[in-house]
Amino acid sequence: MRWFKADLHIHSVLSPCGGLEMSPQAVMEQAQQNHIEIIAITDHNSLANCLEYEKIAKEFGIKLIYGVEVQTAEEVHAIVLFDKWLEAKEFGDNLYNSLLPIENDPDFFGDQVVINAAEEIVRFEERALINSSMWTFEEMLDMVDAYNGFVFPAHIDATAYSVIAQLGFIPEHKSIIAVGLTAKCDIDKLLAVYGYLEKYTFIRNSDAHYLAQIGSAYTEFYLEEATVAEIIKACKREDGRMTKISSFK
Repeated sequence: MRWFKADLHIHSVLSPCGGLEMSPQAVMEQAQQNHIEIIAITDHNSLANCLEYEKIAKEFGIKLIYGVEVQTAEEVHAIVLFDKWLEAKEFGDNLYNSLLPIENDPDFFGDQVVINAAEEIVRFEERALINSSMWTFEEMLDMVDAYNGFVFPAHIDATAYSVIAQLGFIPEHKSIIAVGLTAKCDIDKLLAVYGYLEKYTFIRNSDAHYLAQIGSAYTEFYLEEATVAEIIKACKREDGRMTKISSFK
């Protein structure tokens, strides 16, 4: 076993709030420069770019995990990760079908670009991805379980779109064993207010929308191999697996 440096919340050119600079080659170059060995592409409510980014990740020796940032009916953001593409795709298809039928306004929100590994535009996603699913937070958790995914509430210290900001608490659920932190979260201050968070494993990520943000925050996982199954074990402190997060900046 060894330590793997991971950034599990990175957006691609598909996320309208992200920069069009977030191409596969550029993302992997930046990740490699910052010694990130595991990344998750986690666009808003879609996994459409994951496979093409994975092709380039392999060229750089970087493990790409299939991921998505879900926005629930309560406007809670959660990161969902998968080891197997078939399960990821089926979850993603169901998620897409659960989105409110609102078209994207590219002039206001930005373009939502699906590309291939050669960085050629395949299509523009027309449905607004910065939008809510009709799934409630609890329903989303059940869907993740149905497709063997791993879920953790995103950026819980944020004042908007976090489970604490939107619900006021973290619901008790067997699948929630970890919570995500922003790059600048001061854990001591967070725990001073929400002491019960000590029972969760913290996962700090960059939530990168632009290249310079990739690897600005990260989590290290002590694993046998770079898989979601191993990350789950690390979050549970099982079989010698463990985690440690980057310091507050």
